[in-house]
Amino acid sequence: MSVSRPPVVSTDPPPNEVALTETLRRTAVWRTAMVLVLILVAAVLPMFGPSLALEGTGEAAAPGLGVITLLRTTMFAALCVLVGEQAAAAMARRIRGAPDISPRSWAMPAACAGAAAALGLALIVANGNLLPKSLDDITLGSLHQTTDGRLALIEINAFIAAALCATSRRPAWARLPLAAVVAAEALRAHPDVGPEHMPLVGSALTLVHLTCAAVWAGGLLQILRTMRVWRPWPIAAVNLLTRYARVAAVMFAGITVSGICSTLRKVPLDSVFATSYGRVLAAKLLLVAVVAVLALGARIRMRRSMDPWQAVMPARIEVVLLGVAVAVSALLTAVPAPVWWDRPLWG
Repeated sequence: MSVSRPPVVSTDPPPNEVALTETLRRTAVWRTAMVLVLILVAAVLPMFGPSLALEGTGEAAAPGLGVITLLRTTMFAALCVLVGEQAAAAMARRIRGAPDISPRSWAMPAACAGAAAALGLALIVANGNLLPKSLDDITLGSLHQTTDGRLALIEINAFIAAALCATSRRPAWARLPLAAVVAAEALRAHPDVGPEHMPLVGSALTLVHLTCAAVWAGGLLQILRTMRVWRPWPIAAVNLLTRYARVAAVMFAGITVSGICSTLRKVPLDSVFATSYGRVLAAKLLLVAVVAVLALGARIRMRRSMDPWQAVMPARIEVVLLGVAVAVSALLTAVPAPVWWDRPLWG
């Protein structure tokens, strides 16, 4: 009489589950590292960036340059997150077979951070572009008397309106106040007074440059977040990244053309490395060039690889470098603008 033995049941998880767990673990580690790098850049650049840019140029550092850089970094980052969510949502709606789910919105905290940064910049403007040392130095009533003050108020109210839209049933309405922020920042960067010729041309270039940069950087961040929640729908996720790649190519072209034109109008070519503005601009151009190479590499991987998800890793590195570029751009708006001793090359 034979005794039957019970079947041996393996307690090891299936290979697919092991691979998925390992992928999720690596993703969590990468997200943590990415956040730490961005926090480190946001803390270090305002402290050491201005002094490094001004060293050996003979230019005087404006009071509170580090604080202004930090506030502008926060405001630009908030703008990128808000614009990116709007752009990514519009792209996701055009994907066939896309699931009706999206990552948790960051619009509300981003809008609040942007409003707080804009308020801090407005307080500096109200004190004659100097850091207030006490509450007695702050005269908010003077904001209505200057162009910079009125533009600062527009930015504060626009971020508040964007926060209200984020909590409403029509979050897409936030595009209007976000457009107001971009327009106000473009006008602020090119005042009607000063040595610049045709300031409205400069404002138009800044408008295009800032819009394209916000869609490029913020859109990629939101696309990667959306792909993460769309992991059970890999075809839709890859199609979303492909659509973003087409949009990013147009945005890169807009950034390149507007950036070159703005450079020819503002920076003397023989003093690029002799002024703080030129040095920061050169660092920004280097970052953008590296990001462009990464974006091109990701697109080549998507076309040649059997697994299009391999393009996600260079895209994540691209997000980190774009975050650094945002901080460098904030420093660029805070350092002293170069002075032309004759007429610029153009405008």
